[in-house]
This record gives sequence, structure tokens and C-alpha cells, in this order.
Amino acid sequence: MLQPQFQTVLQHFYPDILGASRRLLFGVSHALRHGHRSGLHQSKAAFQNARERTLIAVKPDGVQRRLVGQIIQRFEQRGFKLVGLKMVQASPDILSEHYGDLRTKPFFHSLLTYMSSGPVVVMVWEGHDVVQGSRKMVGQTNPAEAPPGTIRGDFSVHVSRNVVHASDSQEGAQKEIQLWFQAKDLLDWDCCDQTYTADV
Repeated sequence: MLQPQFQTVLQHFYPDILGASRRLLFGVSHALRHGHRSGLHQSKAAFQNARERTLIAVKPDGVQRRLVGQIIQRFEQRGFKLVGLKMVQASPDILSEHYGDLRTKPFFHSLLTYMSSGPVVVMVWEGHDVVQGSRKMVGQTNPAEAPPGTIRGDFSVHVSRNVVHASDSQEGAQKEIQLWFQAKDLLDWDCCDQTYTADV
């Protein structure tokens, strides 16, 4: 901002320069205010459009071994956002629908028995490329093939007790989330670091 005495001199001797400088300052100030605000809105909108959700379930063996906290920590440290969480004793109907694609497998009934043997902690995580990112974090179905650093590679040794379930596709995630959760159970909230975990 020009001092009053300088404004008086410019107004008297160089009125065109003073008018141009005022217009320039106004334009820069307006661009900084509204451009910055618009950029934030566009960045937030882009993030909202790019986000996806997946279902993660800590199975009875993971719950009994008190691994829930460590599993949650891994997803939080990765940068994903927790939007739904509950502990349930899964009913046969829900389990039969959840594992419907395995209905013809010889281990289907033993799988249902195992999954209903104790509480299950079911979660919905949200974030950029969260479905495939979660699958990589969890590791192969058979823990013997899951590399160290993955959840199954670190916490399990046998395919019949592989600690955790993760949706295998976006379509599968949507179906599983609707099976285990009602819409009112999922929270749509802004995490303060979301613009620092993905530039989309």
C-alpha cells in the first residue's frame, strides 16, 4: 500500500500511473484470494471423485490373537481413511452370501464353521486405489506364498487361518459393503491429511 504523501504526488503528476497501479494491485489481490480458494475446491473435488472404498474383515483367528489394532495401524499408516467399523458375530446367512462364489468348493462348510466360531471385525476403508492397495498389503490367500511385510506373510502360516479378508475388486467391494453395513453406519468425513496422501 502506497503512503498518503506518495499517492498525492502520483495523483498530481502521474494520474495514469496511479490508476494503473491500483488496478494491478486489485487484480493480484483478487486472483490470490479467489484463485487460491478455487484451487483448493478443485483439488478437494478431484480427490472426492478419485476415492474408492473397500471392505476389510479381521477373521476370528485375527480377533482371538488380538491383531486388530496392528492391522488398523497398517491401513492408517498407508494413508487410507476408516469410514466404518464394527465387531459382529456373523450369521450363517451373511457368511453364505459373502462366500457365495465358493459354494461348490469342498471346504465351503468348514469355512463357514470357522468364520462363525468367534467375532469378526469388519471395516470399510476409503482412499485412492484402496482396493488393489489393500490386496497388496494383505498378501496372497495362502500365507506360505505371502511375502514378509504383508499382513498374512507376517501374522499367519496356514491358508485355513489367514487372519484377514480384503475385497478383490471395486464391484466386489460395493457388494460386500452393502452386505455388512447399512448406509447410516458409514461416515463421510474429511481427514486433515487427505490432500497429502494423494495428488489427484
